[in-house]
Amino acid sequence: MRVTQMMLSTSSLKHISQGYNRLANLQDQLATGKRITKASQDPVVAMKGMRYRSQVTEVGQFQRNLREVYNWVDSADSALDEATQTVQRIRELATQASNDTYEATQRANIAKEVKQLREHLQSLANTKVSNKYIFNGTNTTNPPIIDDSKMNLGIAVLNNSAAENLDQYNVTYGGQTFRYVGESGDGNRIFQDIRQIGKEPVFGEEGFEQKAYQLIVEEDGNVTFSEPNKTIGATEPITKVIRQDDIVVSDRAAVSVNTQTVEIELMKGVTIPVNIDASKVFSTALFGDIIRLEQALENPSLEGKDLTGYIDDMFGHIDYLVAERAELGARVNRVEMIENRLMEQNVFAKRIMSDNEDVDLERVIIDLTTQESVHRAALAVGARVIQPSLIDFLR
Repeated sequence: MRVTQMMLSTSSLKHISQGYNRLANLQDQLATGKRITKASQDPVVAMKGMRYRSQVTEVGQFQRNLREVYNWVDSADSALDEATQTVQRIRELATQASNDTYEATQRANIAKEVKQLREHLQSLANTKVSNKYIFNGTNTTNPPIIDDSKMNLGIAVLNNSAAENLDQYNVTYGGQTFRYVGESGDGNRIFQDIRQIGKEPVFGEEGFEQKAYQLIVEEDGNVTFSEPNKTIGATEPITKVIRQDDIVVSDRAAVSVNTQTVEIELMKGVTIPVNIDASKVFSTALFGDIIRLEQALENPSLEGKDLTGYIDDMFGHIDYLVAERAELGARVNRVEMIENRLMEQNVFAKRIMSDNEDVDLERVIIDLTTQESVHRAALAVGARVIQPSLIDFLR
């Protein structure tokens, strides 16, 4: 085959151009640290890179969610701890006041401290984190304690209200909350423990009198408490008449009870509830029992033995607080395990992404040096091959 000058020139230029392309590719890899800069260079690497990058981004978002979870649970734990200490202090004051050496004026002064502690509990119930109320379920824009003036409406409201309106009131006595269920044949209004409402026994049915925890409010304001007699063989309930100032009537709207859980996703398909059931701790029962204690301390006719029942009520509320805090602590342990898992996933995902996309810098530098030498050689050969022509021989 006859090789012409044009063929040599074209071939030399082609090799030099290819050398430039290889140099440009190696220069891109050194500048970016990546194997490819365009999907067309390696579609498989590009496709895997998108998938791995999405995984890393997803793990990063879950780790940011963790900060929000810790924000909620740490704030709730701190508030519950303080609330527990506050109720314990109230219990100590009740124990102190139950001593008969204390005079009526001294008990009245203790009542003032109890009132301050109750108001402190109300502020704890309205704890906000990132401008959200954490003890009101999913209703984070409104405080759970809406209007404390509706926490003690007085017993008269039960007889002055129409029967169809009585459902809007909660009646607190002895750590229990009662709600209107109906009227007896002799005109007395019956309030049943809310834990029984919707279950057995049902008002109006056989066995209600024997099995129900109920408050019977008579037209003249007298109140009778009735509870099941658990003595073997006993058929009649245990009843006792209680003082009118020993029950607290509150509007159900005084304390917002939103029990829906706030959940945050920490892993794909795994959500963690970050709030507690505040209806078990910051409830009308808690505030009602504290108000009952305040009223008892302000009542000069009561003796020390009359105050001992309030101590047991505070013990019950402390148990609720401790139980909620224990559940929260168990949840934190699970969150910490998820955090460790996310850290491992983050490392794995980044390592896989790096293996897929990143270049071996040492190898690229060596390739670049080699390519530079090859390119220089190609230029030199081209210069020697193309330069001689027929005119050069005829000179």
